[in-house]
Amino acid sequence: MKKTIAIITGGYSGESVISYKTAATIEKNIDTEKWISYTIDISPAGWFYTTPAGEKTTVDKNDFSITIDGKKINFDAVLVGMHGTPGEDGKLQGYFDCLNIPYTSCDAASSALTFNKRYTVAVAAFAGMHVAKSLHLFKNIAISATDILKELKLPVFVKPNNGGSSIGMSKVNDGADLQHALDKAFKEDEQVLVEEFIKGREFTIGVFKTKGQIISLPITEILTKKDFFDYEAKYNGASEEVTPAVIDESIAEKVRQAAKKAYAVFNCKGIVRIDFIYNEAASNPYMLEINTVPGQTDASIVPQQVRALGWTLKDFYSALIEECFYK
Repeated sequence: MKKTIAIITGGYSGESVISYKTAATIEKNIDTEKWISYTIDISPAGWFYTTPAGEKTTVDKNDFSITIDGKKINFDAVLVGMHGTPGEDGKLQGYFDCLNIPYTSCDAASSALTFNKRYTVAVAAFAGMHVAKSLHLFKNIAISATDILKELKLPVFVKPNNGGSSIGMSKVNDGADLQHALDKAFKEDEQVLVEEFIKGREFTIGVFKTKGQIISLPITEILTKKDFFDYEAKYNGASEEVTPAVIDESIAEKVRQAAKKAYAVFNCKGIVRIDFIYNEAASNPYMLEINTVPGQTDASIVPQQVRALGWTLKDFYSALIEECFYK
């Protein structure tokens, strides 16, 4: 008998626009011979399933079910296609845990931890991984740009501590521009991370688990036409993404091993994408962040890497769903 899957999308943040595109990719690539899927839109306006006829059905939050034509539908698992809160920061994962519904992402604890960029790099450093020097700032605790520059060397990246898609992020080369970058980031979040620039090649790699085995996807190198890999570079074509990356196998293996180590250290589940800068002087990859619900739009990196591995997206999403039930 086919299992019934909920694809969750939307969200309560500015990343919802990417969530809808990710969900569209997933919908097109669900193996309908194995799964029956329903896309659930979770937004400030409510939780809904929209029928093919365009009728909205409200989700019963008591058991995360929907009712169509008088028939109640419960879900065997949830495929997470939502970026930002509440689908990437652990809130919905805790809800699904309470209902005993399996899902295709990291659990509540790992999702909450990795959503916080500062805590992510702190744990990574504690585990012996290479990370950039950084400062964690809070909106209600005043600190001047001058004091920041006493602790960190320019250039620096300034970014909202929680969130993704590079929204609110800036690269600062001149100390005179730092306060403006802080103001921009604080408009997106109550916490901000200021991080020293690491010179090197930028790589990103998808990692997932299937049948209990951690699999690394082919590495992508980011060659941005912008000063850094910002929102425009990610989604509006202002970058070149080379998949698989053209690199020496010795470098590729260091990145793969670092990615697999991070996946294990953070107790990840499902597909995550981990960003690195490879510093040639140090001969080491520096971990930047972990994306526990990476973008899967037509322009996104994970679908590129899946195809480079020789898989179809249909096979990939089936593997993610099947892992929910793997013991």
